[in-house]
Amino acid sequence: MSRPVKRSASLALAAVLAASLSGCSLLPKEEVALAPPLVKPAKENYQTKPAEKGSITVGINATAYFESVHTFVAQFTGQGGRVQDVLVRSGDVVKKGDVLVRLVMDDLDLKVKEQELALEKAKYALKQQRVNRDEDPDAIRMAALQVEIEQLKYDRLAEQYNSKLLKAGIDGQVVFVEDVQPGDYVDTYQTLVIVADPTKLRLTLSTDSPELKNVNVGFPAEISLSTDRGLNTFKGKVVQTPSSAPQTLNKELAEKYAKTLYIDVSDLPKDVEIGAMADVKITTNKRDNVIKIPKSGLRSYLGRTFVRTLEEGNKVREADVEAGLQTPTEVEIVKGLREGEVVILQ
Repeated sequence: MSRPVKRSASLALAAVLAASLSGCSLLPKEEVALAPPLVKPAKENYQTKPAEKGSITVGINATAYFESVHTFVAQFTGQGGRVQDVLVRSGDVVKKGDVLVRLVMDDLDLKVKEQELALEKAKYALKQQRVNRDEDPDAIRMAALQVEIEQLKYDRLAEQYNSKLLKAGIDGQVVFVEDVQPGDYVDTYQTLVIVADPTKLRLTLSTDSPELKNVNVGFPAEISLSTDRGLNTFKGKVVQTPSSAPQTLNKELAEKYAKTLYIDVSDLPKDVEIGAMADVKITTNKRDNVIKIPKSGLRSYLGRTFVRTLEEGNKVREADVEAGLQTPTEVEIVKGLREGEVVILQ
């Protein structure tokens, strides 16, 4: 290549580079990204409670009601039938022998009266034979047999008649009446009325508390009862527990016994009525001078039991612990925590 041609090529390359440089200078300069502002993390607020020493009491606190110790369950035992009248209502006071429910008689009451008359006529005829001056031994014997016959007829009719009447077996207060109407059919051994003796009462406490299994016959109970004289406290004693309940084939009664305590109350006022409510406290275990925390401070995860504590104001530490007695609000810590350590509540 000749020298003039080389020179022309060099000049052209220089022009291209100059144009490129001048073009780049026309683009805006890229802005430098600003660093995000530093934000001071907010201090987490914990609800805490120091572990403390004290007493912890475990037991049952529940509401119970008074029921009679002695009740009479009125049922037709011979045969059922259709109801003619229900003569009592809940709350009525009855005497032993009072009629509670009457079945349809089908003229049986009239037949009893007719037979009563026949019996009286037979007795009168016998009496006349015995006072007759011309006393005939055979006539007297036949008259006496007639009296026996009429008496047997009357007794059988009277038994049928009485089988249609449901009577109170004790003096007391009606606490239950089955919802039956005249014309309804009732079966044999169907409970229609329950009469309770209001002078002999005990407390009935039904509960699903896990502490129920730890209550034994003879355990003392504290009773709080509101009366016309204000709030009064009484002493009671457990007389029946699920484990001491009598065996029964009645499914409903067996289910009731399985979760019920019966409590006798000392010096109960006479004005306490069936159905009155009372607060009952039974202690099953108590420990003094133990470390305890609120129950919401105890944590469990994958079989591990632990607490979270707060140290030096903001340091959180986890500590495995062994729990002891527990109430609905507190728990005893047997191992793993000292008095005064600050526990984080959930």
